[in-house]
Amino acid sequence: MRLTFALAARLDLIAIGDYIAQDSPARADSFVEELMACCWRLVEAPEAYPVVYPRRNIRRRPFGAYNIFYVCRAEDVLILHVLNAAQDAGRILRRN
Repeated sequence: MRLTFALAARLDLIAIGDYIAQDSPARADSFVEELMACCWRLVEAPEAYPVVYPRRNIRRRPFGAYNIFYVCRAEDVLILHVLNAAQDAGRILRRN
């Protein structure tokens, strides 16, 4: 199984890194790497986390103050968004 990142998820990771870099550029790099590693681990057990938006079969994997939203497909795990828990995930996911 492969891991695929939607454009929105890639932009989320860049925004997270940019935000953290305002205080600590080194931590920004390492944190984004940790988030990416967490995403890669989803390939090993993609159905380990619950479906939180059943109409689109979107699952949520928490990681610290962030949530990774993804779908399991036959050929891959598609990361849709990586959002801070304070963000309105429902509104953001409905837009896409």
